[in-house]
This record gives sequence, structure tokens and C-alpha cells, in this order.
Amino acid sequence: MTRASRQREREREFTSEQDEREDVSTCTECGSENLVTDADRGELVCNDCGLVVEEGNIDPGPEWRAFNHQERQEKSRVGAPTTKTMHDKGLTTTIDWKDKDAYGRSISSKKRSQMHRLRKWQERIRTKDAGERNLQFALSEIDRMASALGVPRSVREVASVIYRRALKDDLIRGRSIEGVATSALYAACRKEGIPRSLEEISEVSRVERKEIGRTYRYISQELGLEMEPVDPKKYVPRFCSELELSGEVQTKAKEIIGTTAKKGLLSGKSPTGYAAAAIYAASLLCNEKKTQREVADVAQVTEVTIRNRYQEQIEAMGIHK
Repeated sequence: MTRASRQREREREFTSEQDEREDVSTCTECGSENLVTDADRGELVCNDCGLVVEEGNIDPGPEWRAFNHQERQEKSRVGAPTTKTMHDKGLTTTIDWKDKDAYGRSISSKKRSQMHRLRKWQERIRTKDAGERNLQFALSEIDRMASALGVPRSVREVASVIYRRALKDDLIRGRSIEGVATSALYAACRKEGIPRSLEEISEVSRVERKEIGRTYRYISQELGLEMEPVDPKKYVPRFCSELELSGEVQTKAKEIIGTTAKKGLLSGKSPTGYAAAAIYAASLLCNEKKTQREVADVAQVTEVTIRNRYQEQIEAMGIHK
């Protein structure tokens, strides 16, 4: 038998052993499915009768032990996971800003000046061309606006992926980087179900609302982003919290939105204005009155919009005020 055939035979035996181990789900003695793994001994034990079902299991974990988060971070030899929010996906060397050595002691002035020069060159060589520099700027803009809006990290990841897709399909040509980055963030908010209106997005952006809307429509059409209509109910908790209204008002506002939307009143209406009108109506019904101006300021709509939607909603609900 040749060396290659012996190797293939060993691989087949190893595969068959793995398959046998994967099939073990019950105890061969009592038939119980209550099997537990003893990590210290590398054994699979029946928790009912104590039979050792398997032994010599392979431990895929590290060779060191840690008893708290700080120890785990200190002993870990891997870095952070890759992320789309950085132009190099986080696969870069970072020189720490602390002027200390490996033992935590302060370094000399000569070494400090050397580390300062290295940091400066590190920042310069992270981008190799204008395309990467533009991508770095766009992703930093997305990160800045997302922080100002208070959206979770998942939205930043989705926005970065949408921007990279737009860049790959050459949709940036003839448009500003800030406009496409802002539109990608707005699209990501809608994708992840995070209610942020165009007015709120434009407040933290350096681009006008009209350009954001125009660019967003173009990108979503070209990339085939399937966007569902925004549900006004998603705005209710945030608006009520800012207005310091009770949970009773929130529930009533959602009930008004649900009932009137079934009658077709929501079609073609702004979700923020619709939610604001429902909150105003609910505050009146629950004796926690807020003025139209207060609700309009929070929802960033006009008082006229609230009055019009409010009249439509109370008529549809059969309420006479």
C-alpha cells in the first residue's frame, strides 16, 4: 500500500469516527437524551444513569483559562472582527496613542517623538489612492451622522454595505459623497426598522433635504433595495417619550393608527405627520393634553399637517370633539 492510499484510508476512518460521534444523541444504556459534556475530562456523560457515552472528545477552545472578562481580553491573541464601517475592514495595524512600553512605563522623549512620526505615517499610508480616501471620508461621515442620530451599530454596518455597493456600481459619479453617504444611512434606517425621518437625517447631514431624497430614490432603484412603507406606529414611543406622555397615550395612539390605516387613510400620507396627529388625538382622549405646537416641534411637522390628519382620524374613528 502506497503512502497516498494509507493517508486516504486514515482520512476515511477519521471521517467515519466523526460521523459516529455526531450521531450520538441518546444514552445506549437507558435511552435518555439528557447528555452533558464534561469539558475537563473530554467526555460525554449521561446525566441520568452516569454512563460515559463518549470519551476523548476534541476541545476546540483555547489552552488558557479565564475567569472574568478582563482576563479573557488580556489573554486573547486575536483582534476585533472585520467590519464594513472601515475602509480597510479593520485589517490594519494601529499604533496606540499611549506613550508607554509593554510594561506600562513611560518612554523617553526621543521614543515619543519617534512614535509620533510613526503614527503620522501610519495615517498617511492607510489609504493608497484617492478612491480609498473618498471611501474613508464617506464611512467616517456615516459614522458621525449615525452617532448624532443615536442609531445602533447594525445600522452603520448596513449603511456602509449600501454605500460600498453604490461605489462598486459607479453610482457616485456626478453626485456628492456626502449626499450618497446620507442616502445610504437613511436607507439603512428604513431597512433595519429604525424610525428616522428625512428631516432628522438632514439636520445632522451637510446636504439639503431635497438632494437626500433625490439621491435616495436613485440609489434604491438602481440597487434594487426593497423598502417597505414606514409604519407610523414606530414613531409613537419616541415622540411620546419626548413629550413625556404616559403609556396609556402610546397605546391609544397606536390603536388610532391601526384603526384608521385599515380604512385607507394612511395611503399617501407622511408617517411622521400621521403619528403626530394620532398622538395629539390620544393625548386629548386620555386627558394629557398637549398643544399642536408642542407635538409639531417634536415630530418636525407643521401644525396644519397635524390639524388635517387629526380631523380625518377622529372622523374615521367616529369621535366627536
